[in-house]
Amino acid sequence: MRIRLSRTLTVAVAVLAAVAALPVAAATADVPEPVPHTAPADHATYIVTVREEVDPASVAERVDATPVHVYRTVLHGFSARLSHAQVEALREMQDVESVEEDGRAIGFGTGF
Repeated sequence: MRIRLSRTLTVAVAVLAAVAALPVAAATADVPEPVPHTAPADHATYIVTVREEVDPASVAERVDATPVHVYRTVLHGFSARLSHAQVEALREMQDVESVEEDGRAIGFGTGF
């Protein structure tokens, strides 16, 4: 009985030591820095819709914008924080269908 208890305690101590060491190892691991957005936070966010045959990310790249989201399903385009100059450049591109400032949408209806 004492041999089993001794082995059980030894295994338990080894497991606890291994578990205790995990957070220390995780805390010292190399963690990549987040990628910063190119536009300052004071720039408004816009939703840009592009033609179906055009890659939304490539349109954003043409005006040096970093997309917050790229849409490829229901909406075909991207959202990004844009300067006034970027907005104007996008509005002049033939591949761009619309450039709208992002905002809140409020729906009125019967309610489900």
